[in-house]
Amino acid sequence: QVQLVESGGGLVQAGDSLRLSCAASASTFESWTMAWFRQAPGKEREFVATIIRNSGQKYYADSVKGRFTISRDNAKNTVYLQMNSLKSEDTAVYYCAASYYSGNYYYSGQYNYWGQGTQVTVSS
Repeated sequence: QVQLVESGGGLVQAGDSLRLSCAASASTFESWTMAWFRQAPGKEREFVATIIRNSGQKYYADSVKGRFTISRDNAKNTVYLQMNSLKSEDTAVYYCAASYYSGNYYYSGQYNYWGQGTQVTVSS
């Protein structure tokens, strides 16, 4: 069982930055692929970014590439999402997710555990 707790969401203005954190209870944190997804009102949950287990390879959705950066600190069992140049369309609930697998990282069904989500609101 892995518990994920997100933090760092809030209300910001367009162009601002925000850093989300996700603390995991997993004892072998480095063995988990970690990802961020988001869900805006009336829309389906969508992939944002992932950092692959062991290799540390990173992948991003086209909509956030160049603006968002995912990272992890295995010593702290924490994954981060640094969000820069925020836009109003980034407004959503952001979820942290953990998967024991490395494939199909963009597919929400691949993930075994989810956090409760943290709200990010970007005003224009």
